[in-house]
Amino acid sequence: MQTFTLNDKNRIPAIGFGTYQIPADGSTYKAVKEALQIGYRHIDTAAAYFNEQEVGKAVKDSGVNRDEIFVTSKLWLQDYAYADAVKAIDKSLQKLNLDYIDLYLIHQPYGRVDEAFRAMEDAQRVGKIKSVGVSNMTVKIWNRFKDCFGVMPAVNQVEYHPMMQQRELCALMAKNKVLLEAWAPLYQGNSLLLDNPVIRELAAKYHRTAAQIVLRFENQMGVIVLPKSTHTRRMKENLEIFDFSLADEEMKAIQNLNQEKGIHNPDNPGVGEWLLANFDVHKDEK
Repeated sequence: MQTFTLNDKNRIPAIGFGTYQIPADGSTYKAVKEALQIGYRHIDTAAAYFNEQEVGKAVKDSGVNRDEIFVTSKLWLQDYAYADAVKAIDKSLQKLNLDYIDLYLIHQPYGRVDEAFRAMEDAQRVGKIKSVGVSNMTVKIWNRFKDCFGVMPAVNQVEYHPMMQQRELCALMAKNKVLLEAWAPLYQGNSLLLDNPVIRELAAKYHRTAAQIVLRFENQMGVIVLPKSTHTRRMKENLEIFDFSLADEEMKAIQNLNQEKGIHNPDNPGVGEWLLANFDVHKDEK
């Protein structure tokens, strides 16, 4: 498995298995265990995905050594006050049944980000978290919160795909040696991307799927990718992107597809309030 080196010297697998919207009814356990059997070594979850416990059980039951598996989870903005963040980190560790989390992210960049990140830094210092990072931070949001980072985030997990290449953000993250990690790297299967003639032509040339071409492009751009599928064939295909390379002119052709058009704009007014009102990570405690 190819890895990238983070700014804290830890290494992260270049491709991970995303678990967003996989239900915690046994489906997450089955999917993650299968992903690990297929060869994935990077699993991405979050408190707000409500499936950390099944991820942890799959990791434990996989038969793969813990130090070979990279686990990411995320702190929900409901718990950004310092004391709440400390409790939430311990709760994620408990649900995952792990001694440490490889990468822990600020999930949504609103509210008391400074307190949340300080709690994460403290957890990193005592070994509960190996690497700390952020998610959904645009240039505008990054500049608002950058002064609260005692430790430079290792990762910024954002929407990234050929239609949304985040060029200004990429330049800013590169300047700060922060790796970009792509959620929705396949634009959630949008035909505008996967049926694009440029992508289709390259898929035919290399005898690959459109998804493999897109993921390979992102990989060569230095972006960590988190494709999600619960279908065995697609899970395998998404992992098989390291035995071919796109030529410079082919990379440029895909770069030219950029429209900075995405699914979600974190800069829109009221996003934080809406998220807080619609996702309650403590609902089972009430």
